[in-house]
Amino acid sequence: QVQLVESGGGLVQPGGSLRLSCVASGSSFRIMSMGWYRQAPAKERELVARIISGDTTVYADSVKGRFTISRDEAKNTVYLQMNSLKPDDTAVYYCKAVIVLLGERWGKGTLVTVSS
Repeated sequence: QVQLVESGGGLVQPGGSLRLSCVASGSSFRIMSMGWYRQAPAKERELVARIISGDTTVYADSVKGRFTISRDEAKNTVYLQMNSLKPDDTAVYYCKAVIVLLGERWGKGTLVTVSS
């Protein structure tokens, strides 16, 4: 059983920054990729950023240049540094991991609110 736990969400003013973390825990698993998705009220869940083994990253156009995804493989942790936040970034942010032989696992999400 593999569990993902996100942290770091909160309330921030426009132009501010937040850093999200997601830790994967369990026994005997290997992660192929990890990523961040978000879901705003009345909208579908969308990809924010994803990192595959090594340094291969993918970003949504809306966050390019503002968000940075990184991963500490030794700690099974993925981070999302979010800068220059906008009200449109307000959403619940979910962590997803693709795990060998187990498939996808999702965290429960962390709320990010960008408001003055």
